Amino acid sequence: MHATRRLLVTALAAGLADCGRPARRGVQPSPLDTRLLDRRFPAIAERARPGVFNAGVIGLGANRSWYWNINRAFPMESVAKAPIAAAALAEVDAGRLSLHEPIALTADDLSAPFSAINQAWPTPPEGHALTLTAGKLISLAVRLSDNTAADVIMKRIGGPGAVTAWLQSKQIVDMRVDRYAREVQQAIAGMASFRSAWKGESAWLAARGTVAAVDRQAAMDAYLTDPRDTTTAQAALNFLSKLADGELLSRASTRLLIGLMTGGPTGAGRLGAGLPAGAVLAHKTGSTDTDLGFTPVTNDIGIVTLPDGRRFAAAAFLAGATATLAERDRLFADTARLMVRAFG
Repeated sequence: MHATRRLLVTALAAGLADCGRPARRGVQPSPLDTRLLDRRFPAIAERARPGVFNAGVIGLGANRSWYWNINRAFPMESVAKAPIAAAALAEVDAGRLSLHEPIALTADDLSAPFSAINQAWPTPPEGHALTLTAGKLISLAVRLSDNTAADVIMKRIGGPGAVTAWLQSKQIVDMRVDRYAREVQQAIAGMASFRSAWKGESAWLAARGTVAAVDRQAAMDAYLTDPRDTTTAQAALNFLSKLADGELLSRASTRLLIGLMTGGPTGAGRLGAGLPAGAVLAHKTGSTDTDLGFTPVTNDIGIVTLPDGRRFAAAAFLAGATATLAERDRLFADTARLMVRAFG
């Protein structure tokens, strides 16, 4: 089997499995040492300069929380795929969508990389069609951050406005989804509207390279000040805590989404790298490419289950970084270690 098709099939087979670990009954939450976080986090944030690094944490079942900057909004990037998937699963719960519903895709539905669907799509892209179930699209969007899958399932449930409206109906404010990934990725690079011929990473990067460097940098700078497709740490933790507590979706859909967020291949060096052995992280990352030595967005949000069964939700956002990938990852890992210490 071709490597890219094997990647797609493997993700589809694994993605619908329930990988989540419920909290152990009878586990008592421990207090959160906010003073420790106040003392130690500033040094971590300082390492991110000239980038801006922010984080927040909330103990699940304890209602104790800490935020470094509660009101600062950050671009979500692929973190948005978690609320998109949740909104789609809410449609499943309401009986307006089935996980087994077939959804047809043509070349016009392709989005900017990364996408396993794009990788498996033949060249030239025109004239080809593919049908995937709603459940498989949700799986690819969450587990692999597949932009095409996310855009197609979001279109099926009514588009970005429907996702934001659903979030607001759940009292999750300051988390907003305004555009499709195919729009966001082009805006970051200062590029024209996405074309199916750019479905592969090399073709997309070549097209990006035709945009003058000064225009690409201006586009990245503008993206970081755009209020669209952003969230605050508080809103992200509100989403995660309500998801973990079963307040957003049915029990089956909650288990499915948390399972899809657990053990995926993206962002292994971020929050998960700072957790103790035996801990489980159900998370969603978000990242932009590094261009001109500048990385607009590096994010990670997730639900942590410690080995003793205690749980907390964590969110960390990095904007406008000039650090290397390893340096950026260490910011997240060190923040997770600090959060674990704060919970004793």
